[in-house]
Parts: sequence; structure tokens; C-alpha cells
Amino acid sequence: MRRQMRRQAWEMGKDAAKRREICVACPDLAGPRAGVWSSCGLPVMSLGEPVRLRLPQRRACSLHNPGMRKAFQVTFVCMGNICRSPTAHGVFRQKVKDTGLGRWVRVSSAGTHNFHPGEAPDRRAQRHALQRGYDLSDLRARQLVPEDFARADLVLVMDWDNLALTQERCPPEHRHKVRRLTEFGHVHRSEIVPDPYFGSAVAFEAVLDLVEDACDGLLEHVRRELAERRVAGLSKSL
Repeated sequence: MRRQMRRQAWEMGKDAAKRREICVACPDLAGPRAGVWSSCGLPVMSLGEPVRLRLPQRRACSLHNPGMRKAFQVTFVCMGNICRSPTAHGVFRQKVKDTGLGRWVRVSSAGTHNFHPGEAPDRRAQRHALQRGYDLSDLRARQLVPEDFARADLVLVMDWDNLALTQERCPPEHRHKVRRLTEFGHVHRSEIVPDPYFGSAVAFEAVLDLVEDACDGLLEHVRRELAERRVAGLSKSL
């Protein structure tokens, strides 16, 4: 299926290039091997020998210009938005940045309750995250609002209580977006990310272990979604 999708994108790309419509905003738009991710995080459109799809005049089409295309948005949710969801926010945001997907992915977080409006994440959460290279200091707590469901592509909660409350508030047409973050984990099999607020340093480290694992799987999922959007965008442009 994935090979068929790549071949479809490749054929569309060749036709678009002939009509001078192929986007050249990404330096790795074409590459030597199928399945290789480009610098923008989307798959290169090559199934064999290296082929350069370049135009004399560099310009960005709607497939690569973030101002012309809706970004994929992920919103993380816990109870108070000071421990688990800002941790997931910071971890996933950094992973997105490190893989060059910052222009196509938006990250936010919120709480089911308005316990700590405008407050920075818990100092313990900040300290443990920073030890692993994640800066949470700019994040501020807020409550989940109805607009979050319309804006987000995924609303990822930390535990069963978060799930029940979030689904209760979510309009029916957006409920398919609400999932548990741990569904994306590969290494750890925990169904939830436990609240570390009343725990020790070990609890905050456990949260980071679960969140990092799940965010790795989430990043794979988002990449696939972006690739499918790119193919769909090429289809519409032809």
C-alpha cells in the first residue's frame, strides 16, 4: 500500500514538473531511494535512480507553504495542565523541531480543569524535562475550550478520567480525534500516563519515559498523515 502511494506521488510529481507546477521549496524533494524522509519530514518522491525535479525559479506551492495549507495540530490534555500535558507538549514539540516538521505540525496542551490558569508547569516537571533536553518554561496552563476540538487533528489525553471528561465535552463530529496518548507507545504497555503530582522524582521520570515512547510513535503517525495529505494535494493540483 505504501509503495503504491509512493508510486502514485512519483507519477503525479513527474507530470506536475512538466507543467512547471512542482514545488521546489524543499531541497530534498527528489532523492535516491524510496522511503527516505526529506528534510521537511515528508517522503521523497523517488523510486529508483536520483531524479532532480527542479525549476529555474524557486517557489513554494501549497504543499510546502504553511501559510497556504492547514498544519497538523496535536493537543495534549491532562487534568490541570501543569505536569503531564505540558511535559508531552514540550517533548513532542522538540521531536517535531528536531525532525524538521515545525512548519507542518502545531502543538498545544490544556487541562480538563481550570485549576492553574496562566501558571507555568510544575517545577519538578520542568526540572526533570530539562535534564532530558526539553524546555517547558514558556508554557502556561489553560483549560480545554470548545475551539480546541475544531482546531486539532488529535486530542490526546493522559488517563481514563481525562478521556471521559474530554469526550463528554467534545462535539460528536470531533470525538474521533480524542484518544489516549499511550496508544502510540511501542516500548511501554501502560494504558495511561499516571499523574505524578503527589509522587516522587521517580514518578516524574516514569512520566517522561512513557511520554517519550508515545511521542516517538505519534511522530510516525503524523508523518504518515502528512504524506497522505501530500498525495491528496498532488491529486487535486493535477
